[in-house]
Order: sequence, then structure tokens, then C-alpha cells
Amino acid sequence: MKPSFWQGKRVFLTGHTGFKGSWLSLWLQQLGAHVTGFALAAPSQPSLFEVAGVGSGMRSIIGDIRDGAALQQAMRAAQPEIVIHMAAQALVRHSYAHPVETYATNVMGLVHFFEAVRNTPGIQAVVNVTSDKCYENKEWAWGYRENEAFGGYDPYSNSKACAELVTSGYRSSFFNPEHAAHGLCLATARAGNVVGGGDFSPERLIPDVLKAWTEGRPVTLRYPQAVRPWQHVLEPLAGYLQLAQALHERGPAFEGAWNFGPGEDDARSVGEVVQLLASQWPQAAGVELRQSELHEAGLLRLDSSRARQVLGWQPRWSLSECLDHTLAWHQGWQQGLDMRAVCLTQLHHYKESL
Repeated sequence: MKPSFWQGKRVFLTGHTGFKGSWLSLWLQQLGAHVTGFALAAPSQPSLFEVAGVGSGMRSIIGDIRDGAALQQAMRAAQPEIVIHMAAQALVRHSYAHPVETYATNVMGLVHFFEAVRNTPGIQAVVNVTSDKCYENKEWAWGYRENEAFGGYDPYSNSKACAELVTSGYRSSFFNPEHAAHGLCLATARAGNVVGGGDFSPERLIPDVLKAWTEGRPVTLRYPQAVRPWQHVLEPLAGYLQLAQALHERGPAFEGAWNFGPGEDDARSVGEVVQLLASQWPQAAGVELRQSELHEAGLLRLDSSRARQVLGWQPRWSLSECLDHTLAWHQGWQQGLDMRAVCLTQLHHYKESL
């Protein structure tokens, strides 16, 4: 990734008020891009978007991707060269309680997004962020590759499989191999379970652990044996930026699907991650086990060989380093530090490793 590439680039980002979207917005601002964000209001109180003052360095539009007319109006006004789609209903357990909302956002919201892209001239690169959960999970011990079958047991996972199919349909129907006719390249990106400072979302492991232990009570675990591909949020974001740059500069050879997962050693069980956190948290109040009535995958790994070999992307921080930076951010927030400055410092440390 070349920082100079992003200087002055017009970037349209959906989901900019979310956890990943806020970090990506800060990174793009640091690179000198002109960023326009379109998303619902920040999804939690507190939120990274608000405590780090993310909106101060960009044009922030509060809107719903299910409102196709508003989305198209915002995108056309921004005249972007690069578009990154991150807006989603992103919680598995929420999708069981609200399946209609999940499909409306993750599938029809994506259709509205692509219609806005189709009707906005000048866009050269589009990255649609889906999920590692789009695969048909067979509880394999090895990582899923980009050409594995789609599936999804729960509404969230299934909606992300649908999103991959919608993307493929729009690529073949409207952004076909005759690249010279439309000038747009399209790819999807699938990341693992991200952690990092500023994630206040409910029913996610790290936020739940930190909230419980801060309040002096044990954290409740539903699936301590479940294995997930854990990675710091900046890892896949680096991949999205590198992919968007490759699409813009080098064209259709970089279309298709891309996995951006952690190293093999960082696919760990929920219980192991909590033990690592407890070793760095002197006041850890312990763990309670509560079996969930809802199905969640027991084993999930990603094979990121394509990104490593073709893009030259690779994860930089180990799981231990990820948790160190996450705890440092949380402690800084508790101490009332300038959290935008804390975020930018951590971003600087990560960029030094690239």
C-alpha cells in the first residue's frame, strides 16, 4: 500500500459510524483522502465514532442504506473514485431475533448500494466487505478458501452468503469483463473476528469481557470451546485499502473474493482468549458458563493464501499484541485520555510494521 496513492482521493464509505468503519475513516483521513461517510447513527453509547471525534475530519451523512434514493443522492454528490461498503447488521444473535431487519440491510441494502454505484459516474474501484461466515461451515480444521461453497446456518451468516451472490450477479450483469466500457473493478473482502480499542457493541467477546470485569462481575461465556480467527481491526483494514488500490491501479486481475484472516496460530478458542485477557487484567472477576439455545459455529478458520501471494498482504500483529493494544486503548479511555490521539498513535505503530 502506497500512502501517496490515497492523497486527495475521493472515497465514499458506508458504515463509517461503526467500529471497523470508524477506524477505517481515521486511517483514510490520515492518508489525506477526502472521505464521505453514509451510515446510521453510531450503533452504541459510547461509541468509537464519538469518543475519537471521527466525524471531524470527514463529511458524515446519517442515513440508512435501505433508503436507496438517499444513498444514491449522497453518493452522486460525493463523486467518489473509490467506494468501500461496510454498512451491515453484523451480529449473529441479533439476526435470530430480527431476521427481516438483517436480510433487509445485508441483502436489499446491498442491492440499493449497487444501484447507487451503477448510477454514479467516475467510480473506478469498489470493495464490498462481507464476512468469513459466508462459507458453508463444515467444522473443518483447515481454513476456508475463496472458492469454497457459500452457506450460513443463521440469518446473519446466510445473509452474508447472499451478499456474495448479489455481488457476483451485479459484477457479471453490469460490471462485466468488458472493463473498458465501464471502467469499474469490483471485489469482496472477508475478514475474521476483529478486536481492538473502541468496540462497544453488545454480544461481542472482548467488549463483553471488558465491561463485565470493569464492573467487577464475571463474564458470561456461551461457547468457550468455539474457535475463531482473531485479528486486530487494523489487519483487515490494511487489506481493504491495499485491495482498493490494486483495483484502481491494476484493474480486473484483482477482482473477485479475498480472505484477510490471521495467522494459523491465532485461530484460538474463546476460552483461550479470555485466559490471555485475564493474565493482563489483575482485577479479572472470572467466568460463568451458560449454554446458549442458539446455534453458533464451533470451528472457523480462513485461508488467506491469495492475499499473501498476490497482494503481498499479511497479518502483522500476533493475538497477544492485538489484545495488548486493545487493553491499552480501553485503559486510556477509562483514564479520560484524548482517544482520537490514542487511536492515531496505535495506527502509527501499526503502519510502522507494514
